[in-house]
Amino acid sequence: MFLLYFKTWRIPVLKICCVHFGYCVFKCVYFSVRHDIACHVTVCSFKMAAEDLPSQFDVVILGTGLTESVIAAACSRVGQSVLHLDRRNYYAGNWASFTFNGLLSWIEEYKNQQKVQITESEQVWRSLIDEGEDVVPLSSVDSSISNLEVFCYASEEEEKEEETKAPLTSCQPVNAETVSEETTGDSTEAQDTVTGDDTTASDAKTQNEEHEVSEPEEEQHTSDISEPSQSQEEKDSQPISSPADPPVEVEKKITYQKLVKEGRRFNIDLVSKLMYSRGALVDLLIKSNVSRYAEFKNIGHILTCRNGKVEQVPCSRADVFASKQLTVVEKRMLMKFLTFCLDFEQHPEEYQDYTEKPFREFLKNKKLTENLQDFVLHSIAMVTQQTLTEEGLKATQHFLRCLGRYGNTPFLFPLYGLGEIPQCFCRMCAVFGGIYCLRHSVQCLVVDKASNKVKAVIDTRGQKISCSHFVVEDSYIRDEQRQSTAYRQISRAVLITDRSVLPSESDQQISLVTIPPLESSAPAVRMVELCSSSMTCMPGTCAEERSKPAVLWVMYFNMRDTSALDSSSYSLPSNVHVCTGPDGSLGSDCSIKLAESVFHHILPDEEFCPPAPNPEDIIYDGDGPQAEGPGFDESVNTEAEEEGAAHEKNPSTEPAEMDSVADTTPSSEE
Repeated sequence: MFLLYFKTWRIPVLKICCVHFGYCVFKCVYFSVRHDIACHVTVCSFKMAAEDLPSQFDVVILGTGLTESVIAAACSRVGQSVLHLDRRNYYAGNWASFTFNGLLSWIEEYKNQQKVQITESEQVWRSLIDEGEDVVPLSSVDSSISNLEVFCYASEEEEKEEETKAPLTSCQPVNAETVSEETTGDSTEAQDTVTGDDTTASDAKTQNEEHEVSEPEEEQHTSDISEPSQSQEEKDSQPISSPADPPVEVEKKITYQKLVKEGRRFNIDLVSKLMYSRGALVDLLIKSNVSRYAEFKNIGHILTCRNGKVEQVPCSRADVFASKQLTVVEKRMLMKFLTFCLDFEQHPEEYQDYTEKPFREFLKNKKLTENLQDFVLHSIAMVTQQTLTEEGLKATQHFLRCLGRYGNTPFLFPLYGLGEIPQCFCRMCAVFGGIYCLRHSVQCLVVDKASNKVKAVIDTRGQKISCSHFVVEDSYIRDEQRQSTAYRQISRAVLITDRSVLPSESDQQISLVTIPPLESSAPAVRMVELCSSSMTCMPGTCAEERSKPAVLWVMYFNMRDTSALDSSSYSLPSNVHVCTGPDGSLGSDCSIKLAESVFHHILPDEEFCPPAPNPEDIIYDGDGPQAEGPGFDESVNTEAEEEGAAHEKNPSTEPAEMDSVADTTPSSEE
């Protein structure tokens, strides 16, 4: 059952959370949604006339994904006027997080979009085009998501009815699990991958019913084993229950109605990513002071699935020596190899003969056992069988250098889901004067024929807005404006289960699970398992530790990965900058580097995302200098200054910052 549970995961997952402002325009002097920070927000009604928008901006940005949001914050921070639009009614685009009910609405919108043929009303904007101007129309349909399928395995009966049928078990929370697998090919190939092992809705229902029927038999079998000295006749002669018996505690089985009722407790990501503690995203959050807008949690377990068993991957020195699945010889071999990887550049003679050979061959040359090779290749370096040696060594080194900064693992996860991160940068943009419109898009770009540059945009309300630069999410670009249409598909799955894949002393652990590929040419499957303390799923009811996880609800889909494309891949004016969506890697370095590159194309002489002032450092007219926040020390070294930026706060008003996570253990968070 456990292997089948993993086998059906042909599609990787994602999840995100967002704050829904509906259809509005807002401009903030100082803005925070989730935390009590002094703010002043001007919110305009959804009935606001289009002409109320300013007619000129330095930068117009279409799409609120991570890359676009970072660019918006960076431009606004250095004084550029920014108009940030999105045709969706939520922030973060394909990086978004949804409540369970919100995700159901998103699924419904996706299905409706596939059925409705949207026609372009060119008459609206043709009349606004002057002599010497040309037009580049944009797509009004998002085709970045495809092959979406949903299966519900939880009972749809009323909750009270289920209580009387549920077997006796102990308590454990529900986990939202996310998986990520990257495949190459077009959408047709992705469809084959998705549906190859998937059952139909009727088949899934039948399988679920069979599972429910067989469950009581399993309980009876367990009871028989626990009482070997008792004959069958003695059992039959005993009453099933009597008034004198102690009351039996009945488990409340998780039904579909329960998931919907508790839907607001979920924050389900559309992407399955983690934050490397020394990655580009964390460094940017600290540098820009945007980390104050969010809270973070350590990743407690790094796991792998080998030979049908889930086991912990020894990453740090303490893990290696405490590991029970490694022999003494393997522990020494692994420690020696990991120590070498930390400064492998200083020993080129060790790997120069394998520079053009796969990393796997280098691991074999180092005499690592098959067990250790799998740990290093799939769970530490997280590379493929075809990855070259030097790239594999760099990936291993990066993993090891991230250890210890915020705990015994190299990863962090934002509370309330990954969708918080784009919103944090949107908040920073709004603080410095950015204007936001949701459910508002751009129909076309107005191009000056003489310079071949965009001089204005025409929005969906027919207003012509001048701008110097235009930043756009890839999904808004039409196929005829692409020089290259080659892209990959990421297969994703979102699963809600009734317990963890590896029960531990604490049920409030976030885990990263890597399932090695069955074939050398195939990619590994990565799963991020989230607990209720991450504010992404509801607390669970009951589950026995000996039982394997049961899937309650699952969503499969493909997401287009255009991260391999660059500016030469599009036939667009030079001042139009395209931002690709989420890529298939575990971290977000690709998106942050792209955001920085676009920013420097727009403003080559400006600093990228300089630190925003702390609230206590803001000097108002007539006020003297403010006292510095706790933890600030000018005498510390450069790295301590960088990390200390996250500590410059007033504990009574500021949320937990990046460095505060380092001292937060899972048990203390509970």
